[in-house]
Amino acid sequence: MDSTITAPSTHIPIDMSDAHKTELRTQFGALCYRMRRGKPEVLLITSRGSGRWIVPKGWPVDCKTPMQSAEIEAWEEAGVRGRIYSRCLGLYHYHKSVPDSAGLPCVAMLYALKVQEIASDFPEAGQRKRRWLRPKKAAALVDEPELAHMIAKFDPDQLRG
Repeated sequence: MDSTITAPSTHIPIDMSDAHKTELRTQFGALCYRMRRGKPEVLLITSRGSGRWIVPKGWPVDCKTPMQSAEIEAWEEAGVRGRIYSRCLGLYHYHKSVPDSAGLPCVAMLYALKVQEIASDFPEAGQRKRRWLRPKKAAALVDEPELAHMIAKFDPDQLRG
């Protein structure tokens, strides 16, 4: 039995017409960033339930690529738009809080999004807080160690090429 896990292609839309729920769930997230005085700042948002600091992320969107799903989440949850990069920065795991449950085990694929527009009116405005921070400070605020590592080591120059 081959136990190799293959990440979905970032360029092929996901077909969810025959999707079945499994124990491990996949989400797609955006590491939203901007440049200030020549240095990157990343955008964290609060989760709606616990108020923890997180990055925008969500479930796969039918007929969208993983990076397009991440881009949609950046708009809906954080009110930002910009250039999404097709290369996945990495994966991190966490347990999504679900009422009357120990939580759903999830893995999230993270994509960089260079913010070009910040809106005050967006789908989840009023439900979340937003905060711009230097990567190391942002990394210290998130709970997930793998996400914290990716944020702390984030270098926009590595996106080129």
